[in-house]
Amino acid sequence: MKVTLIGAGSREFAGKILRDLLLSKPIADKGLAITLMDIAAGPLGEMETYARGLIARLGHDASVEATTDLDAAVAGADFVVTAIEVDRYHYWSQDFTVPRKHGFRQVYGENGGPGGLFHALRQFGPLLEIARAIEQHAPDALFLNFSNPEHKVCEAISRLTNVKVVGLCHGYFMGVRQISEFLGVPREQLELPAAGINHFTWFQAIRDRETGEDLYPRLRELERTANWVSEWHEIALSRILFRRFGLWPSPSANHLGEYISWAEDYVVPQLQYFHDPAEGSPWREGAPTPEWFYHVGLADTQRPLHAAQHDGPVGVPLEEQAIEASEELAIPIIEWVACGVERALPAVNIPNRGAIPGLPDEMVVEVPAVVRDGELVPVPMEPLPEGILAMVQRQGSIHKLLVEAYAERSKQKLLQAILLDPVVDSHNRAVAMLDEFLDLQRDVLPSLA
Repeated sequence: MKVTLIGAGSREFAGKILRDLLLSKPIADKGLAITLMDIAAGPLGEMETYARGLIARLGHDASVEATTDLDAAVAGADFVVTAIEVDRYHYWSQDFTVPRKHGFRQVYGENGGPGGLFHALRQFGPLLEIARAIEQHAPDALFLNFSNPEHKVCEAISRLTNVKVVGLCHGYFMGVRQISEFLGVPREQLELPAAGINHFTWFQAIRDRETGEDLYPRLRELERTANWVSEWHEIALSRILFRRFGLWPSPSANHLGEYISWAEDYVVPQLQYFHDPAEGSPWREGAPTPEWFYHVGLADTQRPLHAAQHDGPVGVPLEEQAIEASEELAIPIIEWVACGVERALPAVNIPNRGAIPGLPDEMVVEVPAVVRDGELVPVPMEPLPEGILAMVQRQGSIHKLLVEAYAERSKQKLLQAILLDPVVDSHNRAVAMLDEFLDLQRDVLPSLA
């Protein structure tokens, strides 16, 4: 069985997926051929060396090869697993900063908000290139995508190609941990069906897996008496959404806040890419990209005054990473599709096909899934409450317009998508923001007419 990893120069992504693959006995029993692909030859070589060492340490008989050739990498693949970004922190600094510069109260800029639209537009080109290579050289392969913005890129791939694509993200498990900690109940004891879109999902039920008891009433009692400032960065917005709309959302405050116009009331003002604007544009030639922080609570404010800034988060070296399985769902999907081993798949991003009532069939949603006749299919869900459904429906329209803007090279449809965003409250400032993005990111965005 051939599994291709694209973006294999990434230590975090490729290292995690390699460990998951090589720790799976059902996949080992099938015989495993791993192909590593990246356009960056240096990091790709490092990952090939790591993979060969891992295979030797585990006594595995998998084969591994590395290539910078996309067509060769996907040819004959059964599964293609991808996580890619284009100059991630440089362009993210623009996605996060430019909308706020134009007066839009965007709390984050990865998957939602105006910044998320431009993030998606940059990702569409390379991910569709991968999808079209799969169409030509491995038409039966399943495309497992970890590249953000998950729902937007999967919708582009599913609408514009014939590739079978599924988007994967561990955001669901962040919400599971939050509920488990509130209730004081082990995660494995909880049954937690959730539905929505990536980074904006809602737990439709919270039940004890053994007794079937409804644990939502207990969660409401515990939330009402909890200290408000505890884990503010992670769950303050989650708690107020729970109180107003009745269901617990996932994953965390800054991600949820991308889809809400009033999120800044419950998300501490962002440090993410701080810079002094009086010193000039942080993206002028020769200027270093402002330093990245997931949120202000994770900023290293105790560092020495003259310590150098980091180019990005500092990860654990490959050789020091524990050889243990992650909670990512790529390998459980492969085990069920290729090996017939049924696994829990609580959160995958695939076209709705009626799973969430009231949403279009083609809209990519995040729901539980099962495998039938070798194909991933969504599990039918309960209707979402009207207030939640309305917020999700709007995002569906934004995603559809964004894909059409890309396919038609239409600046008009991109502007429509921007004007639909909940945080955008000015036509004139929206136009100015759009023009600045098109100028700043002209080398990586599609040309629009």
